[in-house]
Amino acid sequence: MASIYCCRECGANLNLQGSHLYPPDFYFEAGNKNTLSFSVVDSSKFRFEKEDKIRPFFETLNYWGIQRKRTKIKCNSCGKVVGYIYDDGPPLTNSIGQLGFGPSQVVPRNPRYRFKNKALTINSQT
Repeated sequence: MASIYCCRECGANLNLQGSHLYPPDFYFEAGNKNTLSFSVVDSSKFRFEKEDKIRPFFETLNYWGIQRKRTKIKCNSCGKVVGYIYDDGPPLTNSIGQLGFGPSQVVPRNPRYRFKNKALTINSQT
């Protein structure tokens, strides 16, 4: 049984594949609460918009970095933001990281396409 992920705003099929979905308990540095994370997306269904803000940590309650770099994922049909791209996916190498302390920000990582649950409609198909 496959699921079809659609934009809640306009109903467009976003062509997200369940086989590219990370397990719900997979650990990510930026968290994974109330979201679905995919390793690959069909880029023809989305527009990507870079967001680069530098703000003091005390200005925001949901602080996750003084230099805030992420990319917005927008539905190509209606332009609504459906999620963000983070660079905290699995490491691209099997390296033990700097000084043997395990993978860190120094080790290049796969992108993670994180979609908000409330921005998607999930239909089951048999």
